[in-house]
Amino acid sequence: MACSSEIQAAFILSSFVTFFLGLLILLICRLIWRTIKKWQNIKGTGILLELLLTKSIGSKHLKSLHFQGVFRNRIEMLLSAQTFVGQVLVILVFVLSIGSLIIYFINSSDPVGSCSSYEDKTIPIDLTFNVFFSFYFGLRFVAADDKIKFWLEMNSIVDIFTIPPTFISYYLKSNWLGLRFLRALRLLELPQILQILRAIRTSNAVKFSKLLSIVLSTWFTAAGFIHLVENSGDPWLKGRNSQNISYFESIYLVMATTSTVGFGDVVAKTSLGRTFIMFFTLGSLILFANYVPEMVELFANKRKYTSSYEVVKGKKFIVVCGNITVDSVTAFLRNFLRHKSGEINIEIVFLGEVPPSLELETIFKCNMAYTTFISGSALKWDDLRRVAVESAEACLIIANPLCSDSHAEDTSNIMRVLSIKNYNPNTRIIIQILQSHNKVFLPKIPSWNWNTGDNIICFAELKLGFIAQGCLVPGLCTFLTSLFVEQNKKVSPKQPWQKYFFNGLKNKILTQRLSDDFAGMSFPEVSRLCFVKMGLMLIAIEHKSMFHGYCGLLLNPPAQVRLCKNTLGFFIAESTKEVIRASFYCATCHSDIFAPELIEKCSCKAKIHRHFPDCCVLAGTTGMVKKNSMKEFSDSTVHDCMMWGQPRLMSNVSFTTRTFLYETVQDSDWLDSSGMFHWCRAIPLDSVILKRMDKSKHEFRNHVVACVFGDATSTLMGLRNFVMPLRASSYTRPELKDIVFIGSLDYLKREWLFLRNFPRIYILPGSALFPEDLYAANIEECSMCAVLSSSSKASSNPALVDAETIMATLNIGSLRISCSTQTPEESQGTSENFSGCSGKSKYRRIPILTELKNPSNIHYIEQLSGLDESFSGTSLHLSTSFSTGTVFSGSFLDSLLATAFYNYHVLELLQMLVTGGISSQLEHHLDKSICGLTHSCTSVMSGRARCKLGLLSLTETILSDIKPRKTFGQVFCGSLDNFGILCLGLYRMIDEEENKPEQKRGVSLLGEFVITRPANDFKLLPSDLVFCAIPFSTSYYKLDTSSQSPYEIINIVPTSEKPTNINHSPTIEPVHRTTTKPLMTSGAKNYFH
Repeated sequence: MACSSEIQAAFILSSFVTFFLGLLILLICRLIWRTIKKWQNIKGTGILLELLLTKSIGSKHLKSLHFQGVFRNRIEMLLSAQTFVGQVLVILVFVLSIGSLIIYFINSSDPVGSCSSYEDKTIPIDLTFNVFFSFYFGLRFVAADDKIKFWLEMNSIVDIFTIPPTFISYYLKSNWLGLRFLRALRLLELPQILQILRAIRTSNAVKFSKLLSIVLSTWFTAAGFIHLVENSGDPWLKGRNSQNISYFESIYLVMATTSTVGFGDVVAKTSLGRTFIMFFTLGSLILFANYVPEMVELFANKRKYTSSYEVVKGKKFIVVCGNITVDSVTAFLRNFLRHKSGEINIEIVFLGEVPPSLELETIFKCNMAYTTFISGSALKWDDLRRVAVESAEACLIIANPLCSDSHAEDTSNIMRVLSIKNYNPNTRIIIQILQSHNKVFLPKIPSWNWNTGDNIICFAELKLGFIAQGCLVPGLCTFLTSLFVEQNKKVSPKQPWQKYFFNGLKNKILTQRLSDDFAGMSFPEVSRLCFVKMGLMLIAIEHKSMFHGYCGLLLNPPAQVRLCKNTLGFFIAESTKEVIRASFYCATCHSDIFAPELIEKCSCKAKIHRHFPDCCVLAGTTGMVKKNSMKEFSDSTVHDCMMWGQPRLMSNVSFTTRTFLYETVQDSDWLDSSGMFHWCRAIPLDSVILKRMDKSKHEFRNHVVACVFGDATSTLMGLRNFVMPLRASSYTRPELKDIVFIGSLDYLKREWLFLRNFPRIYILPGSALFPEDLYAANIEECSMCAVLSSSSKASSNPALVDAETIMATLNIGSLRISCSTQTPEESQGTSENFSGCSGKSKYRRIPILTELKNPSNIHYIEQLSGLDESFSGTSLHLSTSFSTGTVFSGSFLDSLLATAFYNYHVLELLQMLVTGGISSQLEHHLDKSICGLTHSCTSVMSGRARCKLGLLSLTETILSDIKPRKTFGQVFCGSLDNFGILCLGLYRMIDEEENKPEQKRGVSLLGEFVITRPANDFKLLPSDLVFCAIPFSTSYYKLDTSSQSPYEIINIVPTSEKPTNINHSPTIEPVHRTTTKPLMTSGAKNYFH
């Protein structure tokens, strides 16, 4: 039946009268209440005293207040959905609101001008719903603290404009649509209901549900208003401009308006409708432009990056997390995919905490055959479950070396390890750590296991270790770096020396299990055989301790070490195709073959199977250790860790012309508890601080100057990692170089806590940017000046992160040092050769090694050095400065993550070479033996019986006794056979006129360049220097044949020299130390250093 205008007005006016009348009553009540409170305050305590004296009135009042408080608290608890009943109530209200909205949709199919009779079954249902809404409204009203604020809330307005018309319909026995469309605003509570039901848990899901509820409620409410006014017409025209439009057409009009399309097939004709569309269009621009695209992005990302990784049986994969950025992912993929080019069968699952950028998405799409990105955090078990970390081959954690807070970066990565190990203890972890002192937390994790491949790549330890090796031996930093740098870029050498250098870059450290036919042979025999027959350079082997099963690496072990079956060998070679020959070698089939390419796997079955022990053994050591040394041998942790018997300290030249070194141990030659480093009692900081005006008292010679940048708030770079290789026990006390740190005293005070137990370290407060401070450190007489990169916060401009080191390099390079300042003794050695002082020039340059954080800044160093032979636009590792050993960058350390995954033995060898002998396996063993590096010491010298890397001259050392020595192969075999010295590479002068080998060394102003693993037939020049692995007990200077002593004490301070006083005066002691002449010629000493 038709509804008259009076009935429609009654429905609408009931809502407005209820709203404004209720608001007016609340305002009057608040005004009266405030007036009463104000009057009570004016009257003071009289009224209160009167109420308290009236006992009956007071008690009733207190009981009423107590009851109201308890009742109100329970209602608040009920409405807050913190209890099960409250949650059911909230969900029920929402469901009934949606049910009421559905009834509205059903009734909207009838004309708006008609009234439904009570014969319609939906009307009693809707009336029942509204009775419940009235009850819920009353509970909310009672629990509200501010009644007026509650009355103006959206949910209250919805109830006020929808509940009263229902009771009016019961009175009039008819129902009208009216404002019932406002129930659509209840959809705004959808996110809360879904969270109560635990249907959504992630932040993206909550955000998506909120946006969706806002869009839907806005559309349904706006469509309801358009549906009402267009069907009713303008009131002042008494509905003459109305039009029949369905609710669906109203939604269509609203969506067309929201999208700003406006097809025009459905339009508003009433003035109220058009006015509403005008304002709604403005709001829809914001709604559509912001909310809808954000919803699409959230929905797309949810499906794209929040899904779970599907594990395919038989397909291997790894999980990579941590610092997932464009630069880190690019570097990782470049190194990881190159190891098995064309044979990659391992998928990489990146677990990133933020969605990838467009550039990062492009990288993943270009490598979609190998990579998968999943959004999540390694700190959450749900995300670890989604990437199936328990089925992964390993989990690799990438650090950000350019972060502003290294400690925070390490802490977050350690927490990731804890989370992964707690989720699945058997997962293999390879982690990058920035600061070395944070390494100690990882082995303490109960499920951390070195034996299963868990490994740590410490940037500070390796980076500073490389620089320290470059300070010990010129060019050694570049030599070691070139063995681990992958270079795919093709270049065309302009000079002959560049061709030699680039050919050396092709060589890498590779591992291979040796043939069982090598079992029982000594290392020099196997190394010589591999070099001559197979063209391979075997430099180290893995051995197993007889005492604890500890597997360690031996660099150039002596002849007393016999190889066992299945020994792992370390080679310097170009490809795995070459080193695999070492496993194919057959003594029967290949004995007469000298062409390496002809050594292939044979089917020989006539091999003589001899019994060999399962670990490397010592030949001829039984019963040769004196009785008074047996207790020292059994009690020493170092012996057990390294399995070194004392006879290993002897050269293989003559077994009977050496004596045990520990018989002459002096108190001044203390080592730390591992036996790997020189140790001394803690030295107070004040005693090592140098003053600029006292330069005459600390005349340093052949020392190391380290320029450090930092202040009281800078992150510690860990200078202990720089000092430890310089204090390795493989060097004797006379061979140790004084170390002078130039930098801020506030910063060096913080570092001194970790340096105070190392001898001969000094601090000069100042800056490398001031020449006066450099001269105060006697830099003109130093063997090397290392400029360490700043540990300050990263700059926004990558080119400026190395500003201080570049300026310091410029400052040091500008110093003009006269050649006449050298002592006669030094002028005969190599100080001239390494300093660039020629016969034509009156000045020489200071040897310098600069560290760059950003390798692209190499062009600044090239300009400062005056070297124009480098290729423009090339990488640091193709530059002239790198080839000469004057610059270093730790950027290549990113590649070690892939190296550690494929072959962790290579990483073990790198750590041993760079850090002075300590490897992760040894650290693990020392931790189990409760060994420290700073709080205890030992005089046992077995730990120091390891090879040291040095640089020997072909003319002034024992290498001059090798005849012939025209090629590298002849020197390699001769030095290995006669002295047990393993030759690794060359350090050759950069000279364009190489056809003049008779030229005197030192005329080249460009310096020397590194040649890694020259070919066997590579022709040598008399001026060449040779990188060697020298046994500790080998004297590399020419022996004095007039000596009548049947024994030769090697590298021991003469007994006539007084023991070093640890509590010395720093201004006096360096003079005595530097002038003490060790048992070696000055030429050999300077070449080695």
